[in-house]
Parts: sequence; C-alpha cells; structure tokens
Amino acid sequence: MPLPNIDEIIENFSLIDDWEERYRYVIELGRTLDPLPEDARNETNKVRGCASQVWLETSISRNVSGQPVLEFRGDSDAHIVRGLVLIVLAFYSGRTADEILASDVLELFGTLGLTAHLTPQRSNGVRSMVERIRRDAGAALQTA
Repeated sequence: MPLPNIDEIIENFSLIDDWEERYRYVIELGRTLDPLPEDARNETNKVRGCASQVWLETSISRNVSGQPVLEFRGDSDAHIVRGLVLIVLAFYSGRTADEILASDVLELFGTLGLTAHLTPQRSNGVRSMVERIRRDAGAALQTA
C-alpha cells in the first residue's frame, strides 16, 4: 500500500486535540505500514540507536534531471514506533537527496507536538532514523 500523503497526516493531527487520541492515530498509522519481508529485517537495514527494533530499507533511482530520488520502506516491532516510522517515511520518501538534506522532519514533529509527548528513548530513535536517512541521501549525492 502506498504511504499516506504527509499533508493529510498533518491535517489529521490538527483535527485531534486529545493526546490519547493522537497516540491512537499514530498507532493506527503504523497498522497501515506494509511490513518488511523477513529478508529485509537484517543487520544492514537495522537502525542503530532505537530502543525498539527498527529497520529501514533505502532504494535510489534517478529523476528526469538525473538527481537521486530516495524511496524508503521501514518497519518496527513496536506499534507506536511503526506509526512514527510511517510519518518519517511519508515525509522523506520520494524526495531528491537535496530535498532530504534541506528538510527536517524533527521540525514537523515539534509542530505536531510529538516531540514533547515522546519518551526520550523514542525521540532518540526518531533522530537515529533521520540521521540514517540523511546519511543515505548524502551517499546518494556522492555517487551521483
């Protein structure tokens, strides 16, 4: 199933005032995330620095201008973390490496109020995912 549009996620967050409901929404988002196949749940794809198990698979193509475009698939063994993974992937997937390096999903997490309501371990995990995505984008530019 394709990832939901990040603008739709942001709009849905704006309609939910209660934090318990927002957590349920994040968990519901995670339920829509296609699971990674077992062979993709490997050490190469494992994101270091996450308290939960998180895997991130990156594929790179080129757009008509020849710029690297990154697509991501991810998964986690924790329900709420799967939702956080989906938000991160919806924000970054399908963007060029330059766009990824010029944008920061952590700002969005702050705007949505997620940063203030996540445990320190989950916040560190999100930062680890973002660092990994940014590293992949930088590597894609190096090989361009």
